Amino acid sequence: MESALSTALSRRTLLRQAGIAGLATFAAPAFAQSTVRLPLPGGPDERDLTNAFPQKATMILQRTQPPMLETPFEVYDKGVFTPNDEFFVRWHWAVIPTSIDVGKFRLNVHGAVNKPLSLTLGDILAMPQIEYAAVNQCSGNSRGFFQPRVAGGEWGNGAMGNARWTGVSLKTVLDRAGVKAGAVQVRLSGLDEPVVADGPKFIKSLAVDHARDGEVMLAYGMNGQALPLLNGFPLRAIVPGWYATYWMKMLNDIEVLDSPDTNFWMKTAYTIPDTPHANMKPGETGVRMVPINKLNPRSFITNIKAGATVHAGKPLAVRGIALGGAAGVKRVDFSSDGGKTWKPAQLGRDEGKYSFREWRARFRPAAKGDYTLMARCTNTDGDAQPSEPNWNPAGFMRNVIESTQISAA
Repeated sequence: MESALSTALSRRTLLRQAGIAGLATFAAPAFAQSTVRLPLPGGPDERDLTNAFPQKATMILQRTQPPMLETPFEVYDKGVFTPNDEFFVRWHWAVIPTSIDVGKFRLNVHGAVNKPLSLTLGDILAMPQIEYAAVNQCSGNSRGFFQPRVAGGEWGNGAMGNARWTGVSLKTVLDRAGVKAGAVQVRLSGLDEPVVADGPKFIKSLAVDHARDGEVMLAYGMNGQALPLLNGFPLRAIVPGWYATYWMKMLNDIEVLDSPDTNFWMKTAYTIPDTPHANMKPGETGVRMVPINKLNPRSFITNIKAGATVHAGKPLAVRGIALGGAAGVKRVDFSSDGGKTWKPAQLGRDEGKYSFREWRARFRPAAKGDYTLMARCTNTDGDAQPSEPNWNPAGFMRNVIESTQISAA
């Protein structure tokens, strides 16, 4: 049965309004409205806030062109699903369409296929629908905490978000085209373009078996609404359990390849050390590098800020979110003494293995003084967060056990 979302999105008028509403002020200057304290080891201690971007509430401004907007961390305490208007934004190139005619939009499927396709949004909406929750996390989320500091967007912990995505399986589309024997990868491309003639087009590829696993999605819905423009309207790839670099926005081209993809964004950019936790030493050479891939487990305390003062002798409710990465959340452990001792936290509702999951714990500071609160996630594959941070020159895949320092008085 066709869902209410699919029915609504199948109406061209609604889709056109969704697109244009998000584009009308897209080119407006993103002036800072105020600042937020976001101390990073290499500075700055404050970041600009802005609400000048269409379809977005107040966000931390990382960069205007191309847009990079970070979710304020207090948003994650609202629940496991990140509101669309507070969902982080990251683009690689500044040439992004400021209008999309959904009537003329086409998704092209070509390459090593039996039948090239040119699909309208109506064609896609008519296909069998799938839906699930999944965390979208930038490869460089938390890069600003790397020491020694590395180049790139100095994100805090807000380059991530969780949504319930609605769309069609990439497998359904590929099966309609007919993947030829010998095909090895599926390349995804969107409507954004380089700002200079020789700039490498942003494209990413998945192994054929991965692309056809039934989970990789072409999404048109996000938390029950059409995708915001800045989050990929009208279609984006959802690659659950993998980093956001593969989640192509404004997806309009799928090419099936019969040889490995060696483009810049696969061979050079977005590569990690082929080591445990993608870790290496600063200055180390000769380390084998591979394309970044699966998410790793993480957990955060969301209702208590570092530096907070609480009442000694009174129970304190602690809550947060966890993600298992490429597997579900098996457990979250909580420590109030800097990791010397741990106790299991209470897990909230399971929204699916790729989703954030809420957790709760109680703590009573028996005496006045300083306390270090920690949360540690272990996923269903048995992979747990490490106690020491990783380091690599790209600032990717941080998932160390986070610490929140508080005082009891």
